[in-house]
Amino acid sequence: MGGRRRHLLHLHARRIPGRPRNPAPRDRRAGGGRDRRPRPHRPPSRGRGLHLRRRVGDDRVDRGQARPAAPPPALCRAGRRLRPADARPQRRDALLGGAGLSGRAGDPVVRREERAQGAAQLFGLGTGEEARRPPSPRRLDHPRRDRGGGRHARRARVQGLPAGRAVLGVAAGLARPHPARFRRSSGIRHLHRLGRDRGAVRQGQRARRRAHHAAVLRGRELRPVHALPGGLREGGQADGAARLGPRCPHRSLRRDGRRLDLRSRAGGPQPHPSDDEALPRGDLLMADGSPIETIPFTLDGRAVEALPGESIWQVAQRLGQTIPHLCWKDATGYRADGNCRACMVEIEGERVLAASCIRQPTPGMAVRVAAPRAEKARRVVLELLVADQPPQPVAHDRDSHFWDMARLTGAEAGRFPAVEAAHVPAPDDSHLAMRVNLDACIQCGLCVRACREVQVNDVIGMAGRGRDARIVFDMDDPMGESTCVACGECVQACPTGALMPTAAVEPETRAGSSKAFDREVTSVCPFCGVGCQLSFKIRDDRIAWVEGVEGPANENRLCVKGRFGFDYIHHPHRLTKPLIRRADAPAKGLDVDPANPWTHFREATWDEALEAAAAGFERVRAAHGGRAVGGFGSAKCSNEEAYLFQKLIRQGFGHNNVDHCTRLCHASSVAALMENVGSGAVTATFNEIENADVAIVIGANPTENHPVAATYFKQFAKRGGKLIVMDPRGMGLKRHASHMLQFRPGADVALLNAIMHVIVAEDLHDRNYVAGFTEGFAQLRAHLQGFAPEKMAEICGVDAETIRDVARTFARAKAAMIFWGMGVSQHVHGTDNSRCLISLALLCGHVGRPGTGLHPLRGQNNVQGASDAGLIPMVLPDYQSVTSEPVRAAFAELWGTEIDAAPGLTVVEMVDAMYRGDIRAMYVLGENPAMSDPDVEHARAALARLDHLVVQDIFLTETANYADVILPASAWPEKTGTVTNTNRQVQMGRKAVAPPGEAREDWRIVVALARRLGLDWRYDHPSEVFAEMKRTMPSLDNITWARLEAEGAVTYPSLAPDDPGQSIVFAEGFPRPGGRAKFTPAAVTPPAETPDADYPFILTTGRQLEHWHTGSMTRRASVLDWAEPEAHASLHPRTLKRLGVAAGDVIRVETRRGAIDLAARADTAVAPDMVFIPFAYVEAAANVLTNPQLDPVGKIPEFKFAACRVSRAENNDAERS
Repeated sequence: MGGRRRHLLHLHARRIPGRPRNPAPRDRRAGGGRDRRPRPHRPPSRGRGLHLRRRVGDDRVDRGQARPAAPPPALCRAGRRLRPADARPQRRDALLGGAGLSGRAGDPVVRREERAQGAAQLFGLGTGEEARRPPSPRRLDHPRRDRGGGRHARRARVQGLPAGRAVLGVAAGLARPHPARFRRSSGIRHLHRLGRDRGAVRQGQRARRRAHHAAVLRGRELRPVHALPGGLREGGQADGAARLGPRCPHRSLRRDGRRLDLRSRAGGPQPHPSDDEALPRGDLLMADGSPIETIPFTLDGRAVEALPGESIWQVAQRLGQTIPHLCWKDATGYRADGNCRACMVEIEGERVLAASCIRQPTPGMAVRVAAPRAEKARRVVLELLVADQPPQPVAHDRDSHFWDMARLTGAEAGRFPAVEAAHVPAPDDSHLAMRVNLDACIQCGLCVRACREVQVNDVIGMAGRGRDARIVFDMDDPMGESTCVACGECVQACPTGALMPTAAVEPETRAGSSKAFDREVTSVCPFCGVGCQLSFKIRDDRIAWVEGVEGPANENRLCVKGRFGFDYIHHPHRLTKPLIRRADAPAKGLDVDPANPWTHFREATWDEALEAAAAGFERVRAAHGGRAVGGFGSAKCSNEEAYLFQKLIRQGFGHNNVDHCTRLCHASSVAALMENVGSGAVTATFNEIENADVAIVIGANPTENHPVAATYFKQFAKRGGKLIVMDPRGMGLKRHASHMLQFRPGADVALLNAIMHVIVAEDLHDRNYVAGFTEGFAQLRAHLQGFAPEKMAEICGVDAETIRDVARTFARAKAAMIFWGMGVSQHVHGTDNSRCLISLALLCGHVGRPGTGLHPLRGQNNVQGASDAGLIPMVLPDYQSVTSEPVRAAFAELWGTEIDAAPGLTVVEMVDAMYRGDIRAMYVLGENPAMSDPDVEHARAALARLDHLVVQDIFLTETANYADVILPASAWPEKTGTVTNTNRQVQMGRKAVAPPGEAREDWRIVVALARRLGLDWRYDHPSEVFAEMKRTMPSLDNITWARLEAEGAVTYPSLAPDDPGQSIVFAEGFPRPGGRAKFTPAAVTPPAETPDADYPFILTTGRQLEHWHTGSMTRRASVLDWAEPEAHASLHPRTLKRLGVAAGDVIRVETRRGAIDLAARADTAVAPDMVFIPFAYVEAAANVLTNPQLDPVGKIPEFKFAACRVSRAENNDAERS
């Protein structure tokens, strides 16, 4: 190393690769363009490296500690005795540093001989880059400054350091401290940039002459780094804070490649323990087969070995030795903190004890867990905490982890005085689902980390000092009045019972137990398409409460529906016996009371009901042919039930008129994917965002519709990834986004074509990938010439420069993903929207590599699996076309029945055929078209015209109001079967409780009805159905029922019996002719109807966090209905003011199809010319208003765009009077 930098010593940013990989087996490049083939490792450029001064040694070798209260410097010079670190940082304010203890206004910020030991900030510089400006001090003066101040003042926080950048210490001091709850920075002065010869320059001053280097790094050492206020943290808007400056780098640097933990501790700086392990546990081989270099040390005299990245606590746990712990949760996403001091161990040669959860072993280290002073220290810590707890017999959680640890250490009450009654916090019962009992809080910080780091909701923080320190919600609000989204992560993390599910607490005494259940059953959540794995806690044959478990999609996390939305299965409206319509019943209509159906129906035996159902179908088939009978299946049932239902319609009635709700969700996305990449499933799991640099989320609102998937997106942004959000509404991800494009509704194609225009015009596309793996690029390039951003800006409402910035950001990313939801698909141009997204990814080569892919976020829990199983009218299982003669022959041989070659009718087409009289009978399993179909009054009229309607469901739904026979079915927790989530992960759902009364599992009902229709079906268990599915579905290769029972989940495709599955597909080509994906140019198509003078607003519909689909389940779940009990329409506050309507007033929303009355809600996320209405409320059914016009390819209705008008309802004054 010569030249001007010969005095610098380079230190690699990452010592251990995150996951060693073999080179790709196939070179995807043909020459030219950007080559992404794996290259030999080269050190980063010296201009962007982490540098140490010459002759400065690396203090990563454990040298013990010199004195109890003096942490060693993070980096020290070798061969020279260090001046001991000042003990005063231990007593200083973590926010304000040491200023004010003896200083006064006007004192210098940095002195050569005795400089301030307060907060220090590190900025990264690259070759040729100017220094990044820190955030304006004014940015700290925000409404939540007091919430943050109390939390950050509690202890020093780890300061992150961008890897691969030059390190210069920059001191910051204050003239005097401010109250901890008021975080202001008027006195802060930063040495924030470098002048000539890399000299430090203070903020607001020009570089005149070089500042002496010793003023920055005295004695050639980097002092211990202390905490910064949350608003000054490094990273892409970490914790929702502002960026570090207008030119601060925001590219994603993952895991310890992004941050090196410089927290002072014995042994020097180490990668942060929250980072992913360098290598998977239990596998002592690298990806290339070479052995892992383990770390030998002794644990209580026993020779053991640690894997890279393991803490002492983790090694002991792996070897079966229990070390007490309270503030550390051994679960994915939780970092060790070391603040409770309950896991202290003795290390030979060190004077003080070490927290085993944050200390990593070094070669030759001797650790003693059973040392007398370590045991005594742990016991004293627990005894101090026990003194502040309610007595165990009346504790809020008498079986908590805390009491287990107290018992393990031998801690007993009585040695220390209990807390005074005046300081016992009052309980907080403001939330229906959770109880807050801060008298049991030990301030371990787990709930804060759960909320801020795992779920990234930023609701829980710390406030107060000393004995007044406590957790708070928002601005010290009651939990039920805060912005808490009730995910319950904090409840599951709490080790003491300070946060408890209401169901586990006795309301009178407030005593309870987290183990007060008879048994637990692991299964899968039945709500959205994320497919979270969970554990049902069963007590008295009822689901008492639910906890998340370590599933591949959720990693222990749940949302409010998955954690608190299951008491619907015990609702008194459950159907428990078969029902047959009475001969004297009124005319069919939406007028049956679910609590009193006897005015329209009578009870029947199963034999009578099945005979009546089969006889009605036989009559219609005899009179009008098999095509007069249709079927609506369900994405809420298992794969096996979906397979049986489509087989019944095709085999029993000889046609393909069978469909389900995928037609109303992502049919256009599937059509575009099948056309252009050859598969209707996602090309990468949403978890792959961890490996991406850039991600686009368009037409989706995952914080409400896929809340657990949204946690990965928020964590991605928090790590510094660039999150580009595009939607006509400003949803919850907006505050985490680097770019927010709130474009005009219906302008998707114009916007996406403009982005691709920039990529092609500026030659940013991946030439090699396009040449080697795609076809149709010439036609796409010619088509895009007419979509310049300046021309499209007026159409889509996004300025041209923003479009260009987004295009360059996406094209230049090393790895980027695209996620989209029903805001893309539910249009008459939904297929074209999806075609554009596919073309965008292909254009840049962002398919088939880690951190890349196309992912339509599937809406319902098994919409992917039901589609895979053939529950759609144009294909058989595994998307094998009914028009293919070899396919039909294979199924005819297996089923013993000829398969019709004509594709069947879709959902909306069948409803139209019912209305015309072409379809006379319907079998509806778990579907609710009387609520979910567009122009729902038309759908209801069609249902009323049927000669015979059989409905199989768990409640008397709106569709069941029109039924002739109702068959009581089982809810998801009452059956066993497999489901497939949006990630292509096939998962095992297990029966937790029995169906109520005489209700039966759905698969048993379908089999019984098939036998009465003359089909010789002999299935006695879902596993037999799954075995038959494997014979027809190559996607299930290497996935067996036994394997799913043992492993819980396998991703398809799985290449071997022990392969967990391929999270990324199409690395070596596509399942299309020639192995090439296809570009399909898309033209701008206007919505089916546009606003005019009579209908000036744009109506869009969708789901909300607390309710799912048509509300038949969630509106009968007590917590969910408590959170969102009434229908509402969201409008911009300026729109409400213009209409003379106050929030909460009743308004009328009207389209050309009908009108509904509902409450108005002010929402700045909605554009001034838009109205948003959720569709879960029967009393104000949004689909009364929606447009039934179809996408010509995907046959999906235009739920996201309808012209409407809004007026003040006439009954407002009457209600007020």
